[in-house]
Parts: sequence; structure tokens; C-alpha cells
Amino acid sequence: MTDLRHHGDAELAPGLVDLAVNVRAGTPPAWLRAVLHEAVDASAGYPDPRAAHAAVAAAHGRDPAEVLLTAGAAEAFTLLARAVTARHAVVVHPSFTEPEAALRAAGRPVTRLLLDAADGYRLDPAAVPHDADLVVIGNPTNPTSVLHPAGALAALARPGRVLLVDEAFADTVPGEPESLAGRTDLPGLLVVRSLTKTWGLAGLRVGYALGPAELIAALAEQQPHWPVSTPALAALAACTTPGARAEADAAATELVASRAALLDALPPGAVVLGEPRSSFVLVRVPDGERVRRALRDHGWAVRRGDTFPGLSPDHLRIAVRDPGTSRAFAAALAEILAAAPVPASTAPTREETG
Repeated sequence: MTDLRHHGDAELAPGLVDLAVNVRAGTPPAWLRAVLHEAVDASAGYPDPRAAHAAVAAAHGRDPAEVLLTAGAAEAFTLLARAVTARHAVVVHPSFTEPEAALRAAGRPVTRLLLDAADGYRLDPAAVPHDADLVVIGNPTNPTSVLHPAGALAALARPGRVLLVDEAFADTVPGEPESLAGRTDLPGLLVVRSLTKTWGLAGLRVGYALGPAELIAALAEQQPHWPVSTPALAALAACTTPGARAEADAAATELVASRAALLDALPPGAVVLGEPRSSFVLVRVPDGERVRRALRDHGWAVRRGDTFPGLSPDHLRIAVRDPGTSRAFAAALAEILAAAPVPASTAPTREETG
């Protein structure tokens, strides 16, 4: 049984360089730290979500009734699983496993739609069963780093179906060209966003959902009082200003160059799968379990792939870091791949070696 609750942070240990967690290095920036410190000082009272709620709605051109603030994107998946009585939920894999885990925990039947590496892990909308009343997909998708065309995802929306698009990594793509966050014309569309990746706020647990007012209200009914803390609300308000969004887009542009440096440095034995567009790449290596253990011995933590449905121990997810770090990692990986044990059936005989 696939361990749907395994995540990249489980790969970390003191002394290891973190290429396992997809949070941007060097964050949060100093100005955001100052906002958080001030919010902690203001945390004696109960959280007041009004300013953050209005800021998120304005950032995406949405009616406030179409916005739900959540304790991280993961809370939105749990709320949806509890609020929507899905008879046939389809989760597109390989992808982030929390939505399926939440659905199964709520007793919802789940069908997995496995995308194929031979097709670049791209979605064919026709492959989604017509009777699915809940469809879940990430864009860009974790762990494949594939960015699906907005039109292909929009084609999945229809009356009587909830279409959940996990856009936790949408702001890692310059200009967010395939985001559906501003679409209000698609029935049942629920877009889930997070501040975790770009702003380095995984420990704060801060995110939000955008969707039809009636669906947002149904999710809100499943929340306890004060679900989002005062510091998280301050981060939401601060990170959705035009200036902060411009900073995030500049970071996404810088990421393009850093990702290219990683791809250029990877040794031939690491096969890049799909067309990476986010802050991580998916590779396949021979004898992946041995390679991952050897990388740890060399001081590197990467994300194992076999806990994602559709992937195997030979799949590794590698976070994009600065070019210097990527080149050092690639050199270690090349050394490990070159040191692969020779299978007994192909080892040279004494006669062949003289």
C-alpha cells in the first residue's frame, strides 16, 4: 500500500543539504520576518481575518464570498473531503498525495488516473471518466513538475462536478500563465493556493481556496472557529500586495535559470522525466534505492518517488537550488552512478580481463 502520508521533510536529517523539500531557499525575506514578528506581538487577541480576506480577494479579482482562508493548502483538501459527498472521486497521479489521503480518511471512494511518462505526464481530458463528480489535479504537478495547459483543465469542469486544481506551485512559474485562480465562469472549480513554497512559510500553515460562493460556504462550515492564526493572516495580507506579487514573479524568473543550471549539470544516468516547469525536477536513475542511500552518505537529501502512486524507487524528486549547489549535487550523483555495482551476469571473466 502506498504511504500517502510520506512527505519530503521525512528525508531530512542534520548535516544533509536539503533537496527534498520544495520550499524556496533563503526565505522568508527580511521584510516578511518583520511582518511576522509584529503579528506575534499582536496575537493576544483572537485572529481577525477581514484584512487578509479582502487582500486575497482583491489579488485574484474575486468576490470575498468566493475566498476561504485555510491553515495551509492541506486543510482545504480535508474540508472538501468532508463537505462534498463524492460518489466517484478521481485523483490524477502522480501528484501530491494529501488530497487522496483526505478523501480516503473521509470514506470517499477514489479512482486513480495514472499519467504516463511516455506522454510527458500530460493530461488528456478525455481520459477522465465522464461520471466522476470530483476530479483532483495539481498544476504545476508535484512531483512531475509538469505544467498543464489551462484549457485542458478547464475542459474538465462541468455542472455536477467539483474540479479541484491544486495550485500550490503556480507562483513558481513566471506570470502564472496556466492558472485558473481568476476564472469564475467554470462550474464547480475550486483552486487551492499556498504561501509555503515561494515565501518559505511551511511551518506557519497558511493558504486559501477560491471557488463558487456556495462551495466555499460548504467548506467553511467544516472549519472550527479561528482556523487561521494572526501571524498567518498577516502573511496573507502582506504576500498578496502588488509589490509582493512582483517579488514572487521575479523569484520565479530567477528559478527558470536555476532550473536550467540543474538540468545542464545532471549526469546522463539521471533521466529527466516530463518538462519541468516548477521548483523541482523528477528523474529516474538505475537502482534508485541504493542511489538515494548513497546520496545521504554524501550529505544530500532528495525526495524518494515510490510513495507517489505511479512511481517507483528509481524515481527521485530533486529541488532546484542555486547553480553552485546544483553542480555540487550533480557531481556527487555522477560519482554514485559511476560506482554502481556490476551485475554478476555481466561481470568480466578472468579470461576476458587477462
